[in-house]
Parts: sequence; C-alpha cells; structure tokens
Amino acid sequence: MALKFFFFFFLALLVLNSNASDLCASGSDGDLSVIPIYGKCSPFTAPKSESWVNTVIDMASKDPARIKYLSSLAAQKTVAAPIASGQQILNIGNYVVRVQLGTPGQVMYMVLDTSNDAAWAPCSGCTGCSATTFWSKNSSTFATLDCSKPQCSQARGLSCPTTGNADCLFNQTYGGDSSFSATLVQDSLHLGADVIPNFSFGCISSASGSSIPPQGLMGLGRGPLSLISQSGSLYSGLFSYCLPSFKSYYFSGSLKLGPAGQPKLIRTTPLLRNPHRPSLYYVNLTGISVGRVLIPISPEHLAFDPNTGAGTIIDSGTVITRFVYPVYAAVRDEFRKQVGGSFSPLGAFDTCFATSNEVPAPSITFHLSGLDLKLPMENSLIHSSAGSLACLAMAAAPNNVNSVLNVIANLQQQNHRILFDITNSKLGIARELCN
Repeated sequence: MALKFFFFFFLALLVLNSNASDLCASGSDGDLSVIPIYGKCSPFTAPKSESWVNTVIDMASKDPARIKYLSSLAAQKTVAAPIASGQQILNIGNYVVRVQLGTPGQVMYMVLDTSNDAAWAPCSGCTGCSATTFWSKNSSTFATLDCSKPQCSQARGLSCPTTGNADCLFNQTYGGDSSFSATLVQDSLHLGADVIPNFSFGCISSASGSSIPPQGLMGLGRGPLSLISQSGSLYSGLFSYCLPSFKSYYFSGSLKLGPAGQPKLIRTTPLLRNPHRPSLYYVNLTGISVGRVLIPISPEHLAFDPNTGAGTIIDSGTVITRFVYPVYAAVRDEFRKQVGGSFSPLGAFDTCFATSNEVPAPSITFHLSGLDLKLPMENSLIHSSAGSLACLAMAAAPNNVNSVLNVIANLQQQNHRILFDITNSKLGIARELCN
C-alpha cells in the first residue's frame, strides 16, 4: 500500500513539473511569450524584497530617469534615431521576450521596449557583461558591418574613419552610471518559427556599471533599425502585445507579430508622428476623468508639440503612468477628494490610504481620440503586501526643464491587448486577460 502511494505521489510530481514547463512555453499560433522579468518563467532572479509590491516600487524608482531620457529624446532635432541614443534607456526591463540569435539559434531573453529602435546583446568575450552572452563564433551566419553599409549611416554618432572600411564601432554612456562599447553586426534572428536573416543589432564587447539589461534589448520602435522596420513586409508593420500582471507567477503574456491572430473588433486611436523622434508612439490624450468628474486641465499640458516633444506616449518600459505635474496634481487631488480620509506616501506613490476606504475609490478614465480607456481597479491601484494600504499607481513626471512628456506606462497597460498598426498609424486597445 505504501509503495502504491509513493508511485502515485511520484507520478503527480511529474505531471506538475510537466505542466509548469508547458506554462513557460511559447504561446499558441506562433505567439511569443512576454514574461515578467521576475516571473517564474524568467531566468532572472528578483532582488531580495519583503514583497512583490516593494519590487514594483524599486522598479518604479527608476522611472524618473527614464522619463528624463524620453523627454530629452523628444526634444532632439534629428530625423533618424541614432542607435547610440537608442541604447541609453535605463535597465527598466520589466518584460522580456525569448528569442534566438545566430545559426544555430542561441537563446536570449531580451527586454521588450517600444520606445527604442535598435536591438543589442552582450557578445562573447565581453568584459563586464552577464554570464549569458551571444557567441558569434558559433554562428555560421554572423557578420560585422563596416562603415560603408547604410545601416551604419542610420546609426549616427558611431566611430568611423574618413577613409577605409572599418567596422561600425560606438561607445556610449548608459543610464548615468554605466557605459558600453559595441559593434554593429548582422545575424539571423529567430522569433518562434520565423527567421529574419541579416538582422542588424549592436554586439556589446565591454560594459561597466549596473544599468545594462543582462541579455540585451529588443527595440519595437518605428526607426530604421527596429525589429518592425527590419522585418520588412513579413509583419506588415503591425504587432500587438498583452502584458501580464507583475504578480503573475508561471503565466506569461504574448507578443503577436503581423496581421494573423490580431483582434478584429478593437477600438483605435490615431498614432501621431514626431519627426524629431519618430520612434516614440504618441497618442492624442484629450482628457482624464476621475469617477464621473472630467478633470479641468489646461490644453497646453496635453497638447502634442513635435518641436518641444510635448504630448503623450504609450511606453512598455516605464512602470507607472507619469503626467506632467499640473495634470497629475489635478488627477490626484480629485481622487483624494472622492476617497476621503488621510493619505500617506509609499515609495514612488504619494496617495496611499487605508483599504477600508477603498470601496468609494473612483475609476480613472483616459480619454483618447476615438476611444476611452477606463482603467480597472487593478490597473489604477497597487496594494501593500500586508493588504492594509492601497495606493494610486501613478505619479508626476520628474521636475526638470524637459518635463513635457506624459507617459502611459506598463502597469496601466496590464491585461489589455495593445495593437500597434504602424502602416495605418493607429493604436488599438482591448481588454484581455493576458494570463
């Protein structure tokens, strides 16, 4: 009897382990899994923390530097987005996607970033990089790019001699405390069953500091070196993602590339183009409601202005939604008014209150041209691990001279299908359980 019990117990363990493995596999119909960076299916380990909410607070603490970076990009006067500037985002890295580089493919978990163009990865022999690197010598399709190639001219700011065909090299500071050196190269990129030959990306040879994502970054912006631009007609300039909650353990979201499998009935809003920073996905935010109250906001705080970079973008790399201070203050004050009681700060959040007051907490709606995005409570409130506090999961943009940009961030996007139709300049949003 004991032997029979042990046999069934062992069989149950095998089934559980098999199911766990399946949950970490790529999605059906060729979709790529989008994994919270500290989820069970991710190879990365969360920093030691008392709770998941503290992990989110830690990630959100890097948002101000990212907003400053995005604002400075928006104010640039260049038409093409340099690969070097594209690398200077911070190690936000909240979601990763599993890809393979080279032939045969080598697995890398790369940060998903809609506000960045170029891809880059740490390469073999890199000093200061993580243990997982891309071994170019093991790939039969690897090639470096010299300065005569058009990709090198798209990557402005790189180091090229006036004569000769030297490799495309560049050195950059990164995230304030980090820097790296890289070479622009080409190799095959495997995305599920798809293969993009001659994919250009930065191959990092040395790095210093703590801000560089350990296995690289995959840019989904609109610039010439982004995944969407380099895939040509394969994906028809169309992709979507569904980001799971940070609290998801085994479950992952999905990245759909191309028209197949995209939702047919989805509300859309126009994508606006900033010629000074074409990579960013601008949308027209016309207003914000707290409960039934449409917040009075001066139009200039929401208006799209390509010259200054002002306006609103949707971004996968920022953790919590950030508004310029006058907008955030108006939203926060009305929210506090409707909730009542006293408030206290917690990390990046300045409007935390006892969960006993959560019942009257109003919903928040972003009014975009053509659609209204009404946030479920899980997208507008974050709770302390003890469950005694609930916080408004938004904040003001950093107070600096370039603070003109509003950012709809990934915590507010979770459990929604976000569709980017670049060809037709439209952005779609639909509620979807990303798990």
